[in-house]
Amino acid sequence: MTAEPSTRVMTATAAAITEAVRCLMAGGLVAFPTETVYGLGADATNGTAVARLYHAKGRPAFNPLISHVPDAATAHRLGAFDSAATQLAEAFWPGPLTLVLPRLPSCPVAELATAGLDTIALRVPNHGVARDLLAEFGRPIVAPSANRSGHVSPTTAPHVLADLRGRIDLVLDDGPAPVGIESTIVACLGEPIILRPGGLPRAKLECVLGQSLADRTPLSEEPGDGEAPLAPGQLASHYAPSTPLRLNVRSIEAGEVLLAFGPSVPPGAERAARMMNLSPGGDLIEAAANLFAYLRTLDAAGATAIAVTRIPDDGLGDAINDRLRRAAAPRA
Repeated sequence: MTAEPSTRVMTATAAAITEAVRCLMAGGLVAFPTETVYGLGADATNGTAVARLYHAKGRPAFNPLISHVPDAATAHRLGAFDSAATQLAEAFWPGPLTLVLPRLPSCPVAELATAGLDTIALRVPNHGVARDLLAEFGRPIVAPSANRSGHVSPTTAPHVLADLRGRIDLVLDDGPAPVGIESTIVACLGEPIILRPGGLPRAKLECVLGQSLADRTPLSEEPGDGEAPLAPGQLASHYAPSTPLRLNVRSIEAGEVLLAFGPSVPPGAERAARMMNLSPGGDLIEAAANLFAYLRTLDAAGATAIAVTRIPDDGLGDAINDRLRRAAAPRA
């Protein structure tokens, strides 16, 4: 009888990081913290390891992965930076920004990791554990969120285990991810555009570039007419709990749980089977950090729906509402 595969969890000490490097070198899968969410890491240059990562997540093969590197100098050896990309990297790396750039011919990242595209998504994370791991490993690490594809993203090690226990080799535990929402993705392939709102607010990007940034429309679950995602997080239905979501509610219906924001709650809130407030004081940074953890908790309540109060689009509210709209979108 074959033993069930196991997933080790290690506190993210220097010794644990060295063990994670050994695991990655052997083609293994390691979940690790970044400032945004926990990522599921694999050697970006090892096609077999990347294929195993897709399998562990149940991820569509047409959806490309972000390659994480320790510094901008390494990123310049993988992608072609124009003036806009250079400005953004200098202003916001390390940090919650991913740049989609033309892939250089000498780039060693496996074709599978870029979904066969001639572009590459690159990020320099701003988290001590992630940067120590990248520096010690010495190669790019692809690291989508460490959850089953389409599920709510993980902000703690227990979230990772809830989705991936037995499917990956190791989890480095360093407590909750401080930002709590994925990186902002900007394509610099001509006129820069936002592919995914995230942990870096639009206003800061536009201030550095001195121009407004357009958004790319989210794609359907099955890309048609030859169109495919340029980066993660572009599918219309994504980040989804099992329980249906109702957005921008003004009242609560029987059997629902409530995801609130700010000091005011809608009429009938007392009827909710459970209520969680992303930020009672109306702080969007606090709300972003709590979003995925609260969605997971409410999803486990067995409710008929998760009712979500209105959240402003200012600052990180843009990214929060993007995730909520995708979570509420019809499933394919």
